[in-house]
Amino acid sequence: MLHVEVIETTVLGDRSYIAHDGSVAVVVDPQRDLDRVEAVLSNLGLTCELVVETHVHNDYVTGGYELARRTGATYVMSAADTVEFERQAVNDQDMLTAGTLRVQVLETPGHTDNHVSYLVNCPDDDSAPAVFTGGSLLYGSVGRADLVDPDRTEELTRAQFHSARRLADSLDDDVQVFPTHGFGSFCSSGSAASGESSTIGLERTHNDALTEPDEDTFVARLVAGLTAYPSYYAHMGARNRQGPGPVDLSAAEPVDVDELHKRIAAGEWVVDLRDRVAYAAEHVAGTIGIALGEQFSTYLGWLIPWDTPLTLIGESAEQVSDAQRQLVRIGIDRPQGAAVGSPAELVGNGEPRAYRRATFEDLDAAIASTDSEQFAVMDVRREDERAKGAVPGSAHIPLHSLLQRLDEVPDGQLWVHCASGYRASIAASLLDRAGHDVVLVDDEYTTAVKRGLATG
Repeated sequence: MLHVEVIETTVLGDRSYIAHDGSVAVVVDPQRDLDRVEAVLSNLGLTCELVVETHVHNDYVTGGYELARRTGATYVMSAADTVEFERQAVNDQDMLTAGTLRVQVLETPGHTDNHVSYLVNCPDDDSAPAVFTGGSLLYGSVGRADLVDPDRTEELTRAQFHSARRLADSLDDDVQVFPTHGFGSFCSSGSAASGESSTIGLERTHNDALTEPDEDTFVARLVAGLTAYPSYYAHMGARNRQGPGPVDLSAAEPVDVDELHKRIAAGEWVVDLRDRVAYAAEHVAGTIGIALGEQFSTYLGWLIPWDTPLTLIGESAEQVSDAQRQLVRIGIDRPQGAAVGSPAELVGNGEPRAYRRATFEDLDAAIASTDSEQFAVMDVRREDERAKGAVPGSAHIPLHSLLQRLDEVPDGQLWVHCASGYRASIAASLLDRAGHDVVLVDDEYTTAVKRGLATG
């Protein structure tokens, strides 16, 4: 009987899968921290015979090559992908076996040129088949098609449309659908949804690519809805084509106070993992505040100049360890060190820095005051968010562009906001590091709209 185990990586909006018959397993699109996969295999007494990749991933470094090496499994990728290692190259309609499982390869280009999906069934019983669709057919939509080459976005979006239609036209309603992306990943597009499960039949009723009768309309709508994606994506494909090796999740090298300040003075990235409230209240001057949580690795990877030395500051060794696990998934293999302690303990001979946190109500009052000309409101949301509405008169520099556009930052005190406070907190720390006087507007943008302070 076919069983599917789901391994969710919520911080990247991705899922990996283990399809098995109770004794033999096929692992689909594994993340790089393989201890999670290995624990499932061990707990269920499974032998991994196949490791399959739906595509050369843009948003994370794969664990597939290393898992195949460790387990002796066959590593499977599209024959059309150029890589620097041995693997089983497959083409459309190829059939593989693993125990009692049968794995059929289906070409589904669009998210990448050589994207494939895998239809898995167990012919010996009547369990419903499963199709692992990677970045092709997602829950509610399809994967974005602008990552390979922005100039080919329309071409690849059309390919996505036809790939989704191919799956829907060739598979039965009861086939279970298991995408890799679409759970908050920047690799998704359109009306991609979360959810625990779906089937081809359900997707036929509500997936953008299957309900829109007109291809041109679908393509225009999907392309118009594409937003900025993390800059670290540019490095992922090359790493995956090399065959990424094992990760080292051992404790980072301890850094004392003197060394910490030397690194800050040298312009290295020293990142404080505490939450934004704690960071605003006190922090070591010259550090950058990126709270450890669901969006940590996405925004650190998006903002840090690639290959810049990185030192982490945490409240505990466990917090630093959690950050390391997130970072190896996007190819930041080892921080140069870590310090554990409070700002008071790490500040050395100086004093901790701080900046004010405020609400949109506070901003409303400040704008209404006679001193309003002495400060600027700074919006760090994306362009697509800004297009829907803004605080009148506010400056706009998206967070992901801030380091390249620091010369455009207005003079005077800066009241920094985003949609919820998280991105604004990172921007505030970067601006504070650059010597600006900042106020973090730690509030929901919807509050500003309700107060009439902002539009849309």
